[in-house]
Amino acid sequence: RVGLAIPRSTLAQWVGQTGVQLQPLVDALREAVLAQRVVHADETPVQMLAPGEKKTHRSYVWAYSSTPFSTLKAVVYDFSLSRAGEHARNFLGAWNGKLVCDDFAGYKASFELGITEIGCMAHARRKFF
Repeated sequence: RVGLAIPRSTLAQWVGQTGVQLQPLVDALREAVLAQRVVHADETPVQMLAPGEKKTHRSYVWAYSSTPFSTLKAVVYDFSLSRAGEHARNFLGAWNGKLVCDDFAGYKASFELGITEIGCMAHARRKFF
């Protein structure tokens, strides 16, 4: 805007370093969300262009949040290259609470490990209407 030329490589380094510097905040936010008894989870597809590739491919951003009724108002995002259920299991780790989510099969293994499934009403109503 002011005529200052900043090389793309420098901008890319700044973005990378910002991510490194913010990692402790992300870790603390994850711990705070997983300290809740009830967590909402959902994954959404995003297009990603890998370095050196000409075409994008589908990746996923997983969102984990506290409930609207919690004193903690927080959402933490986790990026993955696929929609495999292992990503949810890795994020949730040893957490053992109630998970509000859709009927995606990737969450099912977590329910076998003691997490209680709470289906979201938007998806539940589809079975009836």
